[in-house]
Amino acid sequence: MEYEAVIGLEVHAQLLTDSKAFCGCSTRFGAEPNMNTCPVCQGMPGVLPVFNRKALEYTIRMALACHCTINEFSRFARKNYYYPDLPKNYQISQYELPVSEHGWVEIETENVKRRIGITRIHMEEDAGKLIHDETRPVSYVDLNRTGVPLIEIVSEPEIRTPEEAGAYLRVLRSMLVYLGICDGNMEEGSFRCDANVSIRPKGAEALGVKAELKNMNSFRYVQKGLQYEIERQQEVLSAGGTVVQETRLFDPSTGRTASMRSKEQAHDYRYFPDPDLLPLRVEPQLVERIRNELPELPAEKKKRFIEEFGIPAYDAGVLTAAKELAEYFEETVNLFPNPKAVSNWIMTELMRQLKGEEYGIASCLVTPTQLADLLKLIDNGTVSGKIAKTVFEDMCSTGRDASEIIEEKGLVQVSDTEELRGIIRKVLDDNPDEVSKYVGGKKKLMGFFVGQVMKATKGQANPSRVNEILAQELGTRGAP
Repeated sequence: MEYEAVIGLEVHAQLLTDSKAFCGCSTRFGAEPNMNTCPVCQGMPGVLPVFNRKALEYTIRMALACHCTINEFSRFARKNYYYPDLPKNYQISQYELPVSEHGWVEIETENVKRRIGITRIHMEEDAGKLIHDETRPVSYVDLNRTGVPLIEIVSEPEIRTPEEAGAYLRVLRSMLVYLGICDGNMEEGSFRCDANVSIRPKGAEALGVKAELKNMNSFRYVQKGLQYEIERQQEVLSAGGTVVQETRLFDPSTGRTASMRSKEQAHDYRYFPDPDLLPLRVEPQLVERIRNELPELPAEKKKRFIEEFGIPAYDAGVLTAAKELAEYFEETVNLFPNPKAVSNWIMTELMRQLKGEEYGIASCLVTPTQLADLLKLIDNGTVSGKIAKTVFEDMCSTGRDASEIIEEKGLVQVSDTEELRGIIRKVLDDNPDEVSKYVGGKKKLMGFFVGQVMKATKGQANPSRVNEILAQELGTRGAP
């Protein structure tokens, strides 16, 4: 039987507010354990939460960017469960009345565009963190993260493949960073994803039994975890077994998932309205103000790059995936107005230095001004493209200017006609057999001669001048 996957993703994004959702404690990452806490986020008796308005405004930003309906009235609820890192024994979240619902985002895989529906985007607070001792059976509780404001973005179960899941997550992360409401750091946990996945016979309408996957802190791990789980469920059903509803952990070291616990239903959390927090009323004027303040988002920027700079859609997609990379490209083009040349260099040489991770541009030592200066040196013939790649590697590791490296290492391109003519004549004199074959009709040997000249000049000869002079000299030697 042929099966298809049904995937829904729950994304938690930490909002970039200075203080927590319901108290004044700092949200700064990396503080000493339990330093960013107070009686409110520690769940002490008799304390009352006070809602962070900035968290609401940030939530509305993302909801509008995702084409959601903003509900005029919403309400906080208590999600009740026990865990050592949850001091109140409940989490403040939203349930039956979220702040926004019914949106969508567009994804693209293999040049096919699809809209993925968004069920809801709601606000909640984060839980704390357990740190497990590797030397003895002890766990430590750090409450610094407790009460940090989150938004949860819940997709419709409309994702069909792990690749689509990866594309969806990249779109959301990019939007959050462009909006300036989340740093998208998966390693620090400010952008996290839980996946619900089931399979069903292809063409069926009814949903299968789902498993929830946790512990996937990279796009690659999300795709690997989903792929393994889809194959596991297919094997279970093909063998006549039954898939059970459960929560499973993904192990990056093995690429497999393992059962963690049975999956809870909504009623298990005993949601009820939080009696300490009044219902929220979102005024239409606030929504319109935020709508008017929205920045240019990735899809809009991609379209503009194609129209304004005349670069291919693929290039524009890569360059706008990360806000910092898009800004880097635009700054470089302003200084060196050859968009395609800049695009090619960023997508090959720069992305190679970033190991294919466009978000690593923030740590790049080469500024747009420095890259533009290097491209100018290539354009005016000071250095060849090949030598420039070596220079660029040095720039990325040291942050030095291209001209300084070129001068220090004596890498200026040889373009002097007479100097090159002398080198070329020696190459031809040293290879009489190849010259005879070339004159006899083996024109492909031109590449051999160019290579020999480049070897003799340590790659510093101007390629166009070399080809021009070689043609002249070989033509002379072939004349009767």
